[in-house]
Amino acid sequence: MIESSLAPSPRPLQFDGVASFAIDGLWGGLLDLLAAATGIEMLSYAFMQRAYLAAICVALLGPLVGSFLVHREMAMIGDTLAHSAFAGVAAGLFVNSLFAVTVPPLLAALVVAAVAALAVQTLIDSAGAYRDTSLAIVLTGSFAVGSVLLTATDGGIAVGIDAYLFGSLATVSRANAAILLAMIVVVGTVVAVTYRPLLYVTFDEVGARAAGIPVARYNRLLAVLTAVVVVGAMQIMGVILVAAMLVIPAATATPLRGFKRSIVGAVGAGLLATVAGVTLSYVYDVAAGGTIVLVAIAIYAASILAVRVRKRHGGAPAGEQ
Repeated sequence: MIESSLAPSPRPLQFDGVASFAIDGLWGGLLDLLAAATGIEMLSYAFMQRAYLAAICVALLGPLVGSFLVHREMAMIGDTLAHSAFAGVAAGLFVNSLFAVTVPPLLAALVVAAVAALAVQTLIDSAGAYRDTSLAIVLTGSFAVGSVLLTATDGGIAVGIDAYLFGSLATVSRANAAILLAMIVVVGTVVAVTYRPLLYVTFDEVGARAAGIPVARYNRLLAVLTAVVVVGAMQIMGVILVAAMLVIPAATATPLRGFKRSIVGAVGAGLLATVAGVTLSYVYDVAAGGTIVLVAIAIYAASILAVRVRKRHGGAPAGEQ
């Protein structure tokens, strides 16, 4: 009885085994086969396999939530929560450096970003503050907290935070990839279940209130989902550029007719940007986050040009039909 009570719990090992099978076995095996078939050697590297998986997850998560934000003209909330996540990472590293505990920086970032998301929505709903004012207050306050924590240890944690600020292909571990996969399941399920009220609130908030929909609750839900996506994308994009995957793919797909089509189009644009960006960053040894954003902007510019060309030749864009 004593031996059994002292035996370690098998659950973490089971979870690690499932994550290893899904990421290294299924996904890694698929890319190994693709590498053998195409001769593209980088597809066989474990860190690149995880980087591609993380990029695909970000491409799915960003537009799924960002489409609601863009149509609500709250695109800058991603940047605000990214700076809040920066404060969370700084807080996690600060606690780790001072106390004999281990606080995962991403967990700290998620908690702080979620609190910041709720703070933004509370300022809008309760304090009567304008949206841009609320975002500016939380953004600058969060960045101030992060900068204070960085300097409170004489810069000792500044090195550890660089990967979170700028993103890195090498920092995408198996655990990080597993967390992103779990985020897709959670965020996708929540959006699917609450799709209709979220859509109603997005396009007609006054009408939603009149229909008895708890608008404040869904606003807070969307804010928290945004925080989850920001922290997930931060691993590969970095805090500085994380808002881009919430906004640019969704903006690229706005000419498409129908909200569901615009989400699908945004996911497609996000997938193209992230996969191409990760590839180019490896080939030319440049920052992955910045490369992904530049590719996304190029795709956005191409879509705008295509719409203008179509108009010039007498056709109406899909969103105006």
